[in-house]
Amino acid sequence: MSDSGTEFGYASQLPRVLRKFALFAVAFSIISITTGIFLNYAYGLTELGPAAVWLWPVAVVGQFLVALVLAELAGHIPLAGAAYQWAARLIGPRFGYVVGAIGILYGAVGQPGIMLLGLAPLTATVLGLDAGDGRLLVFIAALALVLAYLINIVRVQLAARVNNIAVFAEIIGTVVLSVVVYLAWVRGGADVPGGGHGYGFLFTTATEAGPMEAVVGGALIGIFTLVGFEAAADLGEEAIDARRTVPRAMLLSVVISGVLGMVALVGFTLAIPDLPGAQASPVPLAFIAEFWLGPVVTKVFLAVVVFSMFALCVVGAAAGSRLIFAMARDGMLPFSGLLRRVNGGTGTPVAALVTALVICLVLLGYGAADGDAFGVLVGATALVPYLVYLLTVVAYLIRRPRIVALGDGGFRLGAAGIPIAVLALLWILAVVASLAIPENFRSADYVVLGGLALAGIWYVVALRRRLKDGTAGLGTSGTGVETSVEASG
Repeated sequence: MSDSGTEFGYASQLPRVLRKFALFAVAFSIISITTGIFLNYAYGLTELGPAAVWLWPVAVVGQFLVALVLAELAGHIPLAGAAYQWAARLIGPRFGYVVGAIGILYGAVGQPGIMLLGLAPLTATVLGLDAGDGRLLVFIAALALVLAYLINIVRVQLAARVNNIAVFAEIIGTVVLSVVVYLAWVRGGADVPGGGHGYGFLFTTATEAGPMEAVVGGALIGIFTLVGFEAAADLGEEAIDARRTVPRAMLLSVVISGVLGMVALVGFTLAIPDLPGAQASPVPLAFIAEFWLGPVVTKVFLAVVVFSMFALCVVGAAAGSRLIFAMARDGMLPFSGLLRRVNGGTGTPVAALVTALVICLVLLGYGAADGDAFGVLVGATALVPYLVYLLTVVAYLIRRPRIVALGDGGFRLGAAGIPIAVLALLWILAVVASLAIPENFRSADYVVLGGLALAGIWYVVALRRRLKDGTAGLGTSGTGVETSVEASG
């Protein structure tokens, strides 16, 4: 079987230019242990204490199970808009539309959230500007979004180069720094008030929350961070030897992120000079680094974090636009004829990229007008990807014989497929329950419901009719010819 989209009913439009390392860099950068740990370490440290680091491996194992299932799907169905395509071809276009709509929501709330609440204030701090100036933060966030999308519009290879650099920046800026502060602690920790603790410090708790709330809070460091690895599959139609390179990139990104993230967490946690001070700090990692290394080195570290966040946005722009492109190619979205076009000069879906950018800027403006509401939207980015994983794994369990019938997909789980998928499903259900049931996460549920309501309105108004008359559906491209996973095999 070839990697060409023609076997699934599509004309080949996107150039195949992404090789093994570029695909790994995409998955690794969008996981972004630097961004995830930097933004969420404070929450875990406050909710549970130093012992929160031991819940990171739990998230790694759970997400690796999910990645195994998605890797098999990526090997058999190497198409842009990966999760949408997998769900639609296993269950049907309507089911795929729901998964795709949730995927669009994920990118729409996540990218502007990280830019406004993460990248912008850190950039202002590094440049010596007023990080409390709301108008300045909005300007920086908007500029970063525009630049990230422009990089993708120019050429996907340029976006890949940014992410290739980001891999090394992640390792140097997070892992190396954590080792440096750990060695500083080893050398002088006993002389620091409150910093003379031993390795048993890693097993201590310091929280007033109940046991369940503390465990969930501590686990959120890994739950928030170890997502998005499937972005490599979203670029499947631009990958060389996609059936083999994409699954490997996804799995490798989870494993390496898991190992390096654990190293970073242990190093930073042992180097905490003052636990109450670290818990009270809005940015505990910067608090730790500045104590041991001084303000200059800390600013360099923050600059690396800024770059990692920007690289995450670049990858997110690429993946999100391919999802819009893929759904439009099947006539599933408004203005599908425009959104499925690929620019002949750049080889990129320019209209889909511009549309995704506009959506992000609108939500950025909404966040600037109501910071509390935008915080809710950012919180929803934790829940939304797990809903995509949930629906995709359910589709896999229901229709796995269709996948097996496709033959060699480059990555196969064999007889272990069903047990692995069941374990992955149990993990996802536990995460979704943890993120949806507690009252302090309840507002995120409303964001998801609101997004699904908008998708439902479009379905009732137009999409239902399009699916009925054959102008929308898998492999149609506006032709009324549908290609199922069985037919493509």
